[in-house]
Formats: sequence, structure tokens, C-alpha cells
Amino acid sequence: MAHCVQVSTTLPHEQAAELLAECVVEERLAACAQVFGPVSSTYCWKGKVERAREWYCHLKTTSSRLMALQRRIRELHPYETPEVIVVPIVDGDPSYLKWIEETVDASATVREPRI
Repeated sequence: MAHCVQVSTTLPHEQAAELLAECVVEERLAACAQVFGPVSSTYCWKGKVERAREWYCHLKTTSSRLMALQRRIRELHPYETPEVIVVPIVDGDPSYLKWIEETVDASATVREPRI
């Protein structure tokens, strides 16, 4: 089974987050995406403390698709320096992890997860 990861990024508004999520899932770079917000962000940018309302986008993929996903996030992202954080999924339901792997493998037949 492939090593699965969760990638997160923040975007300036809900529409940008939803567009990024839809694009990378359609392109099979991520198996799924969750968008939530707004969140209040405080950060240092170009020597000044800034505040912004942002939307989080969490994406699930495999380590083999990670570089392509990161590249696509940078292409689609409106920020000069987007947040792209990768966290390994160290454990999870085996069927869910297999679903992630199969979904981002363009040659596989995708099985829908059951609700």
C-alpha cells in the first residue's frame, strides 16, 4: 500500500479554496478535499504583522503523487508564497487508505467510499 499524506493550504476566500479542491480532485492529484473556514490568520509578511481571513483546504493523496499536487497548488494559488504543509498519515482505516491510493492512480478503477 502506498504511503498516504494530507496536504493543507490556506486561500484568501471560499471560492478560491473550492476551485482548487475541485481542480486537483478532478485531475486525480488528490482523492478528496475538505474546505472549511473562515479562519483568522496572523502572520509576519515582509517585516509586518498581518491579519487575514482565510479558508483551509485539506487534501489527501499519496507520496507518489505529492510532487505533482504541490506543483499544481503553486500554479493555481493566488498567493506569492502559498502555505503548503504535508503531514504523513501514519495510520488509518485500511480500506480508506486503499481508496486514496486507488483514486489518485489514474489507471485504477475508483471505488466510491460508503457512507
